[in-house]
Amino acid sequence: MSRASAIPDQPPAPGEGVRPRVDGRGLGKSFGALIALAPIDLAIGPGERVALAGPSGSGKSTLLYILAGLLPPDRGQLFLDSKAVSRLRPGRELSEAVGLVQQQLDLVPQLLVVQNVLAGRLGQWGLLRSLASLFSPRERDTALAALSRLGIADKIDERTSQLSGGEQQRVAIARLMVQAPKIILADEPVSSLDPARADEILRTLTGLVSETGAAMVASLHDPNLIRGHFSRVIGLRQGVLQFDIPAEDLTHSVLDALYDLDRKPQS
Repeated sequence: MSRASAIPDQPPAPGEGVRPRVDGRGLGKSFGALIALAPIDLAIGPGERVALAGPSGSGKSTLLYILAGLLPPDRGQLFLDSKAVSRLRPGRELSEAVGLVQQQLDLVPQLLVVQNVLAGRLGQWGLLRSLASLFSPRERDTALAALSRLGIADKIDERTSQLSGGEQQRVAIARLMVQAPKIILADEPVSSLDPARADEILRTLTGLVSETGAAMVASLHDPNLIRGHFSRVIGLRQGVLQFDIPAEDLTHSVLDALYDLDRKPQS
């Protein structure tokens, strides 16, 4: 890959003997003539916190959906926790491996908050137990603990549609916490929150990573949040990898080069 003057060198992959939680080799995706993601190699170790940065349409969401097993790559191989994602069965296996918070949140507005949070258990419970939980929520204490960490324990019995956008975002994150996957993926997880609450939520998520050894990949735009909560940042533009650097090296010149839409992406 050619180097622009503002782009630092890439950091090393996880150290020798460390099995990456995410191991992507030559991952790429196209939609017709549009290259959504040029082939990329990606290794993320246990406990790593990786931010994705780049302008809209840069390939961040495409990469997250591929890592979540929701979008098959056109080329390359993907291993999640040392298992080929193509061999992970939907349900328990995929749910234990990876969890995703999307921008659309995927909450059911008619359900109570407790029911939406406990939806994080669906992959582990099976159909009958999941249906029973709709009428009499199981593991209520688990849902309450997650909501408490996010500051909305008092909303547990409210209908989800009655919550604000920021509160609904925290419900989606609580659902992810209850799911307890080994790889946490988040697409703009704090976009509806004020700066103080965004900082608090990211501190909770990164604390979860530290406690469990999970890996975390999240798309973000705020450089202060990236530097404050992530160990590494990947820059994408027009589907092309621009840099993969320690978060502390995310300078104004690096960001200016990344978001300069008149500049051709590195290839």
